[in-house]
Amino acid sequence: MHDPSPQRQREIRTLIERFIAERLATKLEGLGEDDPKRATLLAQYDPAVWLEDAARRAGQIQAVTHTLKAIHPDAKGTNLYCLPSALPQHQLVGSHCLGDDFAGDVVGNAAALDVYKLLKLEHDGQPLLSLLLASDGDALAALHKDAEQAQSLAAAFTGITRARDGLASHTHGKQLYWLAGDDPHNDAHFHLLAPLYASSLAHRVYLGIQADRFGEPAKEARQARRDKQFHPGIIREYPQLAVQKLGGTKPQNISQLNSERRGDNYLLASLPPSWQQRDVRLPIRTQDGSIFPAFGQRPAVAELVRTLRDFLLSGPPPNVHTRNSRDELLTELIDELLLYAAELWAFEPGWSAKPECNLNRAEQLWLDFRRATQDEVFASEWRRMAWVDEIRERFANWLNARLVSKLSVGDVENSYWSKQFGSNALWLDLNWLNQAWLKQFEREQRDLGDEHE
Repeated sequence: MHDPSPQRQREIRTLIERFIAERLATKLEGLGEDDPKRATLLAQYDPAVWLEDAARRAGQIQAVTHTLKAIHPDAKGTNLYCLPSALPQHQLVGSHCLGDDFAGDVVGNAAALDVYKLLKLEHDGQPLLSLLLASDGDALAALHKDAEQAQSLAAAFTGITRARDGLASHTHGKQLYWLAGDDPHNDAHFHLLAPLYASSLAHRVYLGIQADRFGEPAKEARQARRDKQFHPGIIREYPQLAVQKLGGTKPQNISQLNSERRGDNYLLASLPPSWQQRDVRLPIRTQDGSIFPAFGQRPAVAELVRTLRDFLLSGPPPNVHTRNSRDELLTELIDELLLYAAELWAFEPGWSAKPECNLNRAEQLWLDFRRATQDEVFASEWRRMAWVDEIRERFANWLNARLVSKLSVGDVENSYWSKQFGSNALWLDLNWLNQAWLKQFEREQRDLGDEHE
């Protein structure tokens, strides 16, 4: 709460008067000095008179964050204005994620929308509506010199955030019964839920997708991709994106934000993933006794290596942004290798024991770890975990060999690739899970042995 400040009061008052004066100027355009309408408009747009009229018309609109008409344009019932910061905080995406920076919506008589535009005026980053909701003394004083009259105006303006005529749904609205108690045979154990459209959240999603699809940074990044040039930006794609039109030719009938979007509302694809089956072959007869040559020929891997090489060749400045960009590419490359490893784990264990398999021992221990359940010597080697460091080193050597033809890389880079591989979260998690699986298997075998005894 601010201490009373005459200067701040004047600033807010000036903001209000400037808004009214700009609307008056628009109305006066084209009217002659002797036009009788001029005097009428001057009287109507006197700040005190206009504010009194605006307070009266405020009852014709409602500020909302969740609206019913987006569910059905003929639905008549409760709309809600819920501050995102006041909503329960949880990990799922919802309106609570918007925080204090959100776009409020408005429904009701379009002729009264100028009232909401007044309340959206900002002073020091805070909308006039928020100041009035917080009973800000300077904002109240800016409305009217008389404190009682100022309170009356503020009550009318802030009333647009309150639900009208109690809570009610409508036959055109969505409704569902939710079992809140224990007995599904008892009607009293159900709550009747009436879902609303999260307008403020939908607007934020819309603006984000618009920027990702049509913003200048996105266009520049896509052009760089087409030209096969490095670009520090991120390209975000939204496959199978759908557009839902709300309101038809009159999107304003739904809400103000819907009108600003011309009725467009994006729907993200909600479909099961369509997996493209890769032709994964067992690395029995490998080049140089390693999976890395075949791994490097996978399209996604080859593209990542090219991108990393081109990025390093571009001579980026030695700063945090450069390091982060390099490490992101390296992480993607390591993740691709671990995905390849997981595909090989799906094969029947023991394949690396075949006489024709020329895979080096460290990679056998990594890629056929379930062979440890059949081969005690193999299991003993696996538990010592010496192969872990060798896999890291083999990855670093392979990456250096792919880069050295055009870059000056050596022991320093080799050490860094190896270190990053060893600290990769997915690598650590998978190794831990494999160890846990093997320990569980050994416990079960011991328990079976005890039962037979």
